Amino acid sequence: MSWPAPPDGTGWSGAPSPSDRRRQLRRWWLTAIVLLLAAAASLGLALRGHQRSLAGPLSTGGSATAPRAVRPAGRSVPVTLSIPAIGLKVPVSELGLNPDHTIQVPTDFQEPGWYRLGPSPGQLGSAVILGHVDSYQGPAVFFRLRTLQTGDSVDVTLADGVITHFAVREIAMYRKTNFPTVLVYGSHGYSGLQLVTCGGVFDTQTRSYLSNVVVYTSLVATTPPGTT
Repeated sequence: MSWPAPPDGTGWSGAPSPSDRRRQLRRWWLTAIVLLLAAAASLGLALRGHQRSLAGPLSTGGSATAPRAVRPAGRSVPVTLSIPAIGLKVPVSELGLNPDHTIQVPTDFQEPGWYRLGPSPGQLGSAVILGHVDSYQGPAVFFRLRTLQTGDSVDVTLADGVITHFAVREIAMYRKTNFPTVLVYGSHGYSGLQLVTCGGVFDTQTRSYLSNVVVYTSLVATTPPGTT
């Protein structure tokens, strides 16, 4: 960086007078303060933007709040899924991986499947249950999933008799080409349950939907076995 040339008529001789030095010093202090304030403001905006990027997808029913701490449940196979808001109560199957390491999809269009290689519902981490939205025969088990609202209840009964109670936090839709695998399947420090189905535009050539609908929920309570 080069020094600016002095304006004409200032008698610049290369050695400023004491008064000139004081004026220059004041100007430099003012410049430094302005630069520091600008840097602080830019840093604050950057941090807020970073926080928004980590906050996850936008909710269709309102802004999500941090899930409250609830004691996680032990590992147990889910046997029944109940979502009162859409009148759903169905058995749950188990899903693993295909030979190409993609996740299996349920063979029964009216029965969702739990991804058994992840946490079970209520454990610390993200449990995931997948279900079809429809078929050539009509609506499937998760056809009305996209109509859920923030705060709706999702209950899962486990094989050990414990009932895990979740509340919807957020609902999002993603293009399948940009599916957030870590966000859906990763652990975020609380007991979550993600419900996944297809949605968006239907491609008549591939006969499949171009997007996925994801309902994010968090554990709010558990009911011990034998408790009504």
